[in-house]
Amino acid sequence: MYREAEKQFKSALKQQEMVDTFLYLAKVYTSLDQPVTALNLFKQGLDKFPGEVTLLCGIARIYEEMNNISSASEYYKEVLKQDNTHMEAIACIGSNHFYSDQPEVALRFYRRLLQMGVYNCQLFNNLGLCCFYAQQYDMTLTSFERALSLAENEEEAADVWYNLGHIAVARALLQTASSLAPHMYEPHFNFATISDKIGDLQRSYVAARKSEAAFPDHVDTQHLIKQLKQHFAML
Repeated sequence: MYREAEKQFKSALKQQEMVDTFLYLAKVYTSLDQPVTALNLFKQGLDKFPGEVTLLCGIARIYEEMNNISSASEYYKEVLKQDNTHMEAIACIGSNHFYSDQPEVALRFYRRLLQMGVYNCQLFNNLGLCCFYAQQYDMTLTSFERALSLAENEEEAADVWYNLGHIAVARALLQTASSLAPHMYEPHFNFATISDKIGDLQRSYVAARKSEAAFPDHVDTQHLIKQLKQHFAML
């Protein structure tokens, strides 16, 4: 009985303007598939209660559902100005940075959630992706392993394995590039770096030597070979 609810909540607002009444009436309009009306109502509420976090969040969620991520992020940023520990806002802004090709920025927001005590599969899954695309390979597999250990059902585990598949493909593509263009040092060096970060030191050393042969003066390659030799000497 959404229309009856709308009537009663409007009457309640005329009697006394309260944040909860704005929230309930906006929920009615959302259920009626009238997101623009709900947005306007939330904004009316903000005129009466400036900076109210629940109203700001309501606007951000609707923009997110409408796939207007940039507007959603702006309102979530307003939420953080009022409450810098708001987990939903931190997570959503982090997600927006990731899909805007800024994984290193997204990483800061997800690490903030870790500092606040959030400890679940979804967070570590996102951390793994951010680390991979930010080229922090040492933390990539660790994050995904933690995500798998925290997965509460098959659907969550499937999401993690799907992302792990992308990493395996990335490594395979570098290996293919190395075989197709052995004269180029970049594929060899990148493959060596990833192999080193995930603990495959023998393949890392072989690829690093190939990179050295292609470009003897490459400083990063020389540094990696030196590190690997030191590690082998300790075994």
